[in-house]
Amino acid sequence: MKKVEAATLEEAYAKAATQLSCSITDLEYEVIQHPSKGILGFLKKPAIIVATCKRPVGQEEASPFPETNEPKTVETPEESVASEIIATVKEEAHKVQESEERDAVLDSFFDADKQEEAEEELEAESVVYDELARLIEDELKELLSHSCFAIDVVEVDVIDNTALIFIDGDDAALLIGKEGYRYNALSYMLFNWLHTKYELFIKLEIAEFLTSQQEMIRNYIKPVIESVEKNGRGKTRSLDGILVQIALEQLREAFPNKYVAIKTGKSGNKFVVINEFNNKNHA
Repeated sequence: MKKVEAATLEEAYAKAATQLSCSITDLEYEVIQHPSKGILGFLKKPAIIVATCKRPVGQEEASPFPETNEPKTVETPEESVASEIIATVKEEAHKVQESEERDAVLDSFFDADKQEEAEEELEAESVVYDELARLIEDELKELLSHSCFAIDVVEVDVIDNTALIFIDGDDAALLIGKEGYRYNALSYMLFNWLHTKYELFIKLEIAEFLTSQQEMIRNYIKPVIESVEKNGRGKTRSLDGILVQIALEQLREAFPNKYVAIKTGKSGNKFVVINEFNNKNHA
């Protein structure tokens, strides 16, 4: 039995046939891993198979009992039938033993490969995220270098399909804008760029604006949470920009088994409603 790796399954078959000195049509194989091209050149996977060569047609299996020079006796029909039954039982037992041994070998391959594959995927994912974070960071620095704001800190981390972006500098407050209108615009622009190009979500922190907004909303929703716990339902007041998203996240965390969603009023104002799943249309 041979474990073979190659760029494609066809190459793996040919390589296994060469190593086992038989034709591809005589191979018995299991595909352990299908090949993958990866993402952006990373996470590329080779084809992996475990192969054996079939016994050539006409080759008889060696008898487990050595030949002797003792004279052969002529069997009666009854003895002949009994011998055939015994031979059949032995053959079936031999096949079962071979199958169990092959399965044990394959299981050991699979277990080792699964652990190795999981470790390789984690390591490869970390490498991809690190490369992606550096790429986004460089592009964002280039973008902000053409603005009129004095920004000297741009850091990007990519974790769990989310780009964590930190920006700071002398003009950080100006970049946030009055009531966060520039922050909202920049956050919207970055999300559309990174989600379209890399399928990433974002969390944008400028100085400590996001942290302060999260703390403000955490204090604001305390009576909302109390009202929902008492009445089973509730909603926030109208919230602007990033505030409605922060409220949504915190209320979903507080009520994982309830329907929590953003609603839009007739005048275009946004707020968060909390209700039972079967009563969500009555909010």
